[in-house]
Amino acid sequence: MLKSFTKWTLDKFLPMGPLGLFMLSFAESSFFPIPPDILLIALALITPESSFFLALITTIGSVLGAIFGYFVGLKGGRPLLEKFVSKEKISLVHNYFNKYEAWAIGIAGFTPIPYKVFTISAGVFYINFTRFIIASILSRGARFFLVGGAIYLFGDTIKLYIEKYFNLFTIAFVLLLVLGFVAIKLFSKIHAKKTKN
Repeated sequence: MLKSFTKWTLDKFLPMGPLGLFMLSFAESSFFPIPPDILLIALALITPESSFFLALITTIGSVLGAIFGYFVGLKGGRPLLEKFVSKEKISLVHNYFNKYEAWAIGIAGFTPIPYKVFTISAGVFYINFTRFIIASILSRGARFFLVGGAIYLFGDTIKLYIEKYFNLFTIAFVLLLVLGFVAIKLFSKIHAKKTKN
């Protein structure tokens, strides 16, 4: 199912080129489940010389999507978040924000942890907007420029390698995304047990 959903995403957004990459990056930061890295890799493989430009588009789209998610959380508040996320997970994310604030955004932005949960939660919990933007730009930029930079610097070598194992890369990205959700679920259970004790 995950593989077919990833294929659908590529079929839908790849023909649109950079515009599709921007749209997917925006959507992924606020509501869509498939990470834009998959499309970024596919487009960068077609034209490696535009890798940094594509990474920039991905970063801009992702940060703007994060801002949208932030204001959805700010205006829609906790009731909206509770429709998609359990109270235990909300409590866990809230604790992360209380302890780490911008670091929590940065970690979620760079890793496979579902970023949309943190962008919406940042608005719900009134996280400082300036810090939120800076953390989003740094973490998302670092992630996407790392991908684009690798393709640009290593050119045909990495292109042949990624093309050969592209299906494995896409499956790995989706699995990492699922593991991100699982990690949040496990941490929320551990946190719930600690609060009960």
